[in-house]
Amino acid sequence: MSGNKLTALERNIVACRRCPELRAYCAQIARTRKRAYRDQTYWGKPVPAFGDDDARVLIVGLAPGAHGSNRTGRMFTGDASGVWLYRALYRAGFANQPDQRDRDDGLELHDALISAALRCAPPGNKPSPEQLRRCAPYLESEVMQLTRLAVVVALGAIGTRAAVGALQGAGFRFAGVPRFAHGAESTAIGPHARVTLLSSYHPSRQNTNTGVLTEPMLDAIFARARALAGAAPS
Repeated sequence: MSGNKLTALERNIVACRRCPELRAYCAQIARTRKRAYRDQTYWGKPVPAFGDDDARVLIVGLAPGAHGSNRTGRMFTGDASGVWLYRALYRAGFANQPDQRDRDDGLELHDALISAALRCAPPGNKPSPEQLRRCAPYLESEVMQLTRLAVVVALGAIGTRAAVGALQGAGFRFAGVPRFAHGAESTAIGPHARVTLLSSYHPSRQNTNTGVLTEPMLDAIFARARALAGAAPS
């Protein structure tokens, strides 16, 4: 994350113990590891947001993958979903490179911050409503601290619900009822800003392997996000 506006929040997220059962699960995965990564040291803790802390675009995913972000310690890194997401971000001018591997690969985001509804990897990638409720204040805090926020790209139904809740908790009010559908847009009005919520199918294997989500479809989402947010910073 560039700058230091969210540094204190990042530390609190990494140290969070609001869901002991998730901390135990993440630590267990880090100890046992996947065979392909048996020589690696897993992160095994809550994963903070990654990107530009002065971003105009906030991306909200579901949760870290057990052998993806829970291993690398960086949002959407180390699994197939990240491959799709970062390539799309690169094509839209939000990332300096299309590839991602780990926290030392040189990847940087410009004008975009990647977060999630849940910061710990949940068993079966299925968080409970209570776990999502406990984690929600972190996303709300990020929304409040992103003073130039113009667009929220929500990935999947859970990401969309989390984004709606975070915006509302931060004082934004929607013109109409926001809904989840690929490409759906909703406008939220805050005390000093207008934010567009843009929903997308999540780039999970379930969606990308079946053709529910294609690369042109994901590219269209981030092209729209770029158009709504304005030109890339020089």
